[in-house]
Amino acid sequence: MEELCRYADPVKKQELILARFRTDEILIPAFQRDLSEGLKRNLELAIERLGFLHPVIVYEDEGRYFVIDGRHRLEAMRDLGYEEIVGLIVPRKLAHHILEFNTEKPPNVKERSKQAYRLFQEFLEEDPSTPEVDLWSFFKEPSYITFGFVLEEFEPRFPASFYESLLAKIDRFLEEPLSEAAEERRRRARKLVELNQVVNETYARLGFTNALLKGEIVRKAVQLAYGVRVRKIEDDFYEALERVKEACEELSPEDFGGAHAL
Repeated sequence: MEELCRYADPVKKQELILARFRTDEILIPAFQRDLSEGLKRNLELAIERLGFLHPVIVYEDEGRYFVIDGRHRLEAMRDLGYEEIVGLIVPRKLAHHILEFNTEKPPNVKERSKQAYRLFQEFLEEDPSTPEVDLWSFFKEPSYITFGFVLEEFEPRFPASFYESLLAKIDRFLEEPLSEAAEERRRRARKLVELNQVVNETYARLGFTNALLKGEIVRKAVQLAYGVRVRKIEDDFYEALERVKEACEELSPEDFGGAHAL
């Protein structure tokens, strides 16, 4: 690493360091999102056309440097054969705010959830006694943690976006320490997988063939259980899922305008 300059950012006045790195000098933290080959290729084309104009953001930990924003730019530079890259070194405390970075491409709910899971594991390893609720500012939405447990431990193809609206109404940050919260998140993840199985059974029973209608099944079931314009659900997590599950089993083609095999 070669330091180029230091300055204080104009908002927080924290010291930032602009530096030149070897591309093989920057590492990928465990809680980074998965690499998108399509996005990386698009960045390669942009870099070849315009040059490298946007520094990656890294933090230093025990003499090693980890990228928290710009992984795709880093991988693009490596694939293009460049051995140097410019990066901005920020305080390590910003690393756990990774969900607020991702300026190259806003992550979808599945990507956010996988990152939230990996970040949860990082905090769990650092201090299992930390109450989950104390970390709310890092995760923003508790549902990302639950979805993360589903995707990483139970069902990698789970359609999290179909359940995003429902969980926003029933999932909460937990008061328990992370060691106990992890087990509770697993219990919630299992219940979501069970609900999704019922949704799949309903989809087959109704004779639908368009997979997007599974999301419509979830929406209709929530409406049947709690009303068309429900904004807040008072039932706890498990009770709410059970009511939605029962509602799925009551749905008929008439609830979808009599549509068949769509």
